[in-house]
Amino acid sequence: MSIQPYILNDIVMQNVNDKIASLQKLFDEVTYSHVPVEKDGTYLGCISETDARSFDAERTIGDYQFSLEPFFVRDTENWLDVLESFAKNQTDLLPVLDEDNEYAGFVELYDIVSLLTETPFLNGPGSIIILEKGYRDYSFSEISQIVESNGEHVLGMFVSKMENDVAQVTLKIGQNSINSILQSFRRYGYNVISHHQEDTFNSSLKERSKYLDKYLNI
Repeated sequence: MSIQPYILNDIVMQNVNDKIASLQKLFDEVTYSHVPVEKDGTYLGCISETDARSFDAERTIGDYQFSLEPFFVRDTENWLDVLESFAKNQTDLLPVLDEDNEYAGFVELYDIVSLLTETPFLNGPGSIIILEKGYRDYSFSEISQIVESNGEHVLGMFVSKMENDVAQVTLKIGQNSINSILQSFRRYGYNVISHHQEDTFNSSLKERSKYLDKYLNI
């Protein structure tokens, strides 16, 4: 999905010759973590509110040009790549440049996150399953095959955690046949770490534990 409908121009780029005092005043009026800065109409980078608050109000932005962060996205990028840029640069505002490096405006984090909430992964009906398996042992194709062989479809899937060579995969599937899917994952060596009322595996373990306790107490 294109980000072009979400490009805003509510904030004018600040000039390197502007006083820090005016920049601080701008941050009093907006809620963004960064604002874009230009020189002779060319985008140079973003300056953060944290830095602006610590600088001498009587000096110019150009005196602190070393603090500018030159991040941006292209107007042709898809929203998932843009969302990654937000996380990577720890900002809630991203300047947008066209193919000629001309400043087109900016996108804000809220608008891009709202696109994610509108996807079937978050907005549609279904069941969330969280799996764990060795990083070198799992594959998206295998996970999809397991789900589809049980008569369901994968609505979305991503790696949600990576630690000690173990990958955690979160997926969303339709609402049917979830118990048989969970058992299939276990047969293929996946550890199901999410909890499901339809899962008979844990209840079976509890029953076996009760029988074992009863046997040991005889």
